Amino acid sequence: MAKAPVLTPQADDFPRWYQDVINKAELADNGPVRGTMVIRPYGYALWERMQQELDLRIKAAGARNAYFPLLMPQSHMSKEAEHVEGFAPELAVVTHGGGKQLEEPAVIRPTSEMIINEYFAKWVQSYRDLPLLINQWANVVRWEMRTRAFLRTSEFLWQEGHTAHATREEARDYAARIHREVYADFLVNVLAVDVALGRKTATERFAGAINTLTLEGMMRDGKALQLGTSHELGQNFARAFDTRYLSRDGERELVWQTSWGVSTRMVGGMIMAHGDDDGLRVPPRLAPVQAVVLAVKDDPAVLDRVRELGAALADAGVRAEVDDRVDTPFGRRAVDWELKGVPVRIEIGPRDLANDSAMLVRRIPGGKEPVALPALPKLLPGVLDEDQALLLRQSREHREGNTTDVRTVEEAAEAAAAGGWARIPWADLGPEGEARLAQDAVSVRCLVAEDGSVPERDDAPGNVALVGRAY
Repeated sequence: MAKAPVLTPQADDFPRWYQDVINKAELADNGPVRGTMVIRPYGYALWERMQQELDLRIKAAGARNAYFPLLMPQSHMSKEAEHVEGFAPELAVVTHGGGKQLEEPAVIRPTSEMIINEYFAKWVQSYRDLPLLINQWANVVRWEMRTRAFLRTSEFLWQEGHTAHATREEARDYAARIHREVYADFLVNVLAVDVALGRKTATERFAGAINTLTLEGMMRDGKALQLGTSHELGQNFARAFDTRYLSRDGERELVWQTSWGVSTRMVGGMIMAHGDDDGLRVPPRLAPVQAVVLAVKDDPAVLDRVRELGAALADAGVRAEVDDRVDTPFGRRAVDWELKGVPVRIEIGPRDLANDSAMLVRRIPGGKEPVALPALPKLLPGVLDEDQALLLRQSREHREGNTTDVRTVEEAAEAAAAGGWARIPWADLGPEGEARLAQDAVSVRCLVAEDGSVPERDDAPGNVALVGRAY
């Protein structure tokens, strides 16, 4: 087999390795405006699979999809002061349209709290209209100064959920439900990333929220990546937009709200959590192509059997693709699929056909072995389940093996500098210690309870801070 194209080894230069994978696995390219990206078909197929899995979970939680405009009047951004202050440096503003200067500049949405709340105020009249549970799949623009494909771009794709409730308790519980049943379930059971579930400190909280729940994953270089957040907005936006409902008692009450979102950043997280020096390793439950069946040579009998097996795997519920591009050297094709991280390759040549067998190559654990052709449709689902479980186990072992228990700010900074996370009692760190860590580009990724669960308050006794460097 031909040698794989050289990727920069992770141990030598992790950011360079990441960019090499983006390019050579044909995931994305730079867009024409600085900080934007073109998502190529294979990269978009990964995002589509994420959308499908998340959309099922979001709808199971009761939310319905809608769409709101990309542009909003600039005056809308002044209605919630803390929110505006948080996003002001990232705003992109349209001042001209149709060859004329606009009477009022329009802001390209950095997030949709402002415009969605305008319509929530219109749609909510009585307690019968609650809860109002809306989700939107869209693009947003945040004028980032330092960009990296999928992780931080000036324009990115995401879903953003927005809800209105009658009571604070209902809003709190729904934000927690999204955090646990939608995001954590997807990230752990589909993306195979052993995330830490916690709450953000007041410093790290979403602008305009009273509480932010987060999911933090450890990447292969030991840095953290925030993979999703769910916010309790309290009544801040309801007050700004006068979103009130007539209660059962006939009183006009402000609603309580949530917002929550995940983005194409998850594609970058999947790459950095699982990839190795040979390229991607895509979790089988996520993979657009779970198994590729390759014809080794241009032989009519081989081509017939390859296509027959592809159809049989599809009938068995495996997302399979047939690679019968025999005008391209076999070694090059095998390397391309290796780079793309397809969980299983099934290679069939004349010699294999003579033995009624195929070579089964597993990307995730590595290794290959001959397998009887008739057994493959029944065998493969179990193989994919094994490899899905292996990725999650490796992610968990990586996080646990690179997290150090410490008691001082200095020890926490040292652990982060060494390429891992630190666990430190919040009582020993506190806001002052958090500010000192920030001077070294180290942050509190989240607060967790002593038993690892999500604490109910920032200052709950026994709270532990997970500390590290982050993307």
